[in-house]
Amino acid sequence: MSILPIVTYNDQVLREKTIEVKELTTEVKQFIEDLYDTMYNADGVGIAAPQVGSSHRIFVIDPDEISEDLEGKVYGPMTFINPKIVKKWGEEKPYREGCLSLPDLFEDVKRLASIEVHYLNENFEEIVLEADGFLSRVIQHEIDHLEGILFIDYLSRFKKRIVAKKLKKIQTGEQETAYPLVEKG
Repeated sequence: MSILPIVTYNDQVLREKTIEVKELTTEVKQFIEDLYDTMYNADGVGIAAPQVGSSHRIFVIDPDEISEDLEGKVYGPMTFINPKIVKKWGEEKPYREGCLSLPDLFEDVKRLASIEVHYLNENFEEIVLEADGFLSRVIQHEIDHLEGILFIDYLSRFKKRIVAKKLKKIQTGEQETAYPLVEKG
């Protein structure tokens, strides 16, 4: 069990596209376990490899706590290796999003309601999943991380000006959290 420090706003790794995982090695399996430990320690719903400074195309989620409140659905922990959204559809809806790399910052983001995603699970098995509602949103948010996109990129210029002070606090390391962050230096 390893809890990894989380990278925060303005760290370059959060803006880089990740590279595909070619094989399921012992190191990759351990990294996935570490991602889960880190996510649970931070009370997160999901965490992507770039958020802990890695360029692996991997993220893990466990949306159950919030999903049960919203939709009454239970999914359990899910591992996504080399995920790709192949289709999006439905109504575009706003929902208040947050991010472990942007502590204590929450804003409404519009996303399409449904997706089809292809990925490999923790056993390197190919999975095709149609997701909607909260699960769809969580997957889209985490895939954005793998593409170097943060949820604040969806905000209007006006909203970005409003959150600028908070972003500066995160960038300089002044924002306190209950979970370990990568030291700002």
